[in-house]
Amino acid sequence: MRKKEVKEVLEEIRQDANGAAEAATTETEAASETPPVLEADERDAKLEDLQNKLLRLQADFDNYRRRTAKEQTQLANFVTVSVVEKFLSVLDSFDRAEESIAKANDVESIRVGLEMIQRQLKQVFMGLKVEEIPAKGEKFDPLYHEAVMRGENSELEDDTVEAVFEKGYKLEDKVIRHSKVKVVSNG
Repeated sequence: MRKKEVKEVLEEIRQDANGAAEAATTETEAASETPPVLEADERDAKLEDLQNKLLRLQADFDNYRRRTAKEQTQLANFVTVSVVEKFLSVLDSFDRAEESIAKANDVESIRVGLEMIQRQLKQVFMGLKVEEIPAKGEKFDPLYHEAVMRGENSELEDDTVEAVFEKGYKLEDKVIRHSKVKVVSNG
């Protein structure tokens, strides 16, 4: 909107300058009653007024740009804080698990504790609407999968994902990380 106003003011300045020049020529030829000095003063006043408007518009636009940049930074910080808050409980669980590992005598209790932390982390992801991308046994889709290996497997069709090396995740339709997979190629 501001750029449009600036263009309009510049166009108005051009038109006024052209119109004033034409009027001055026409009136001089017709020997009008107004002295040429007065016309030049009016034209200069109009030009100064338009220049002031242009400067104000430029200052308004600069203020708008600074304000929106500040608002974007504030929004990014707000979102970051919101997400980090959700992960702090998982971090606390890891801290507690580390303390209990030093005291634990059996591996089973450690495994159960780690499974609980994994469930907690998955719940945080669900709350953020982050989903795991299905891969193993699925048809290879370059939008969601990254083939890092090809291999033969007569039990599976061509272009089927045989193994997942690294799980992929998405937020709604936006891929956060592609699944790194091994794809069947029997031919």
